[in-house]
Amino acid sequence: MSVTLFLIFLAATFAAGATGALFPTGEWYKRLNKPAWTPPNWAFPIMWTSIYLLIAFAGARVAPLDGNQYAMAFWAAQIALNALWTPVFFGLRRLKGSLPIMAALWIAVLGATITHFGVDFWAGMAFVPNLIWVTIAGALNYTVMRLNPDQVPLEIHKLP
Repeated sequence: MSVTLFLIFLAATFAAGATGALFPTGEWYKRLNKPAWTPPNWAFPIMWTSIYLLIAFAGARVAPLDGNQYAMAFWAAQIALNALWTPVFFGLRRLKGSLPIMAALWIAVLGATITHFGVDFWAGMAFVPNLIWVTIAGALNYTVMRLNPDQVPLEIHKLP
């Protein structure tokens, strides 16, 4: 595995993860009704950091291999959707509007997991925690939306 490729994929994952810093959970999220099984707040940065390291590893292993086209396409799709979900959910507070993004993210992560397994066993294994975590996040997104039906999204005002 190329260290240079790993660093490139790691930069991509942390660029996507930077949306968490741009759109933090804040008081709004703390006030939402959440299910009892919601992971504690400290678990999220630990999980996402671990997942980003693993999927950077997966991308770096698969990128130089023959037959990687679908794996790389799914890798790119899942990281782009990951970056998009945070501003929609936390930034715009669109609980319902973030669900289609989460569904697409789950499909992209499933696709990445399957296609990475098809090219390299360890790359596929590295995607399994991401698939599990995105499954939990999707269930949490849906449940939070159901528990907070009166939540009003932020309005975007047009500049004059």
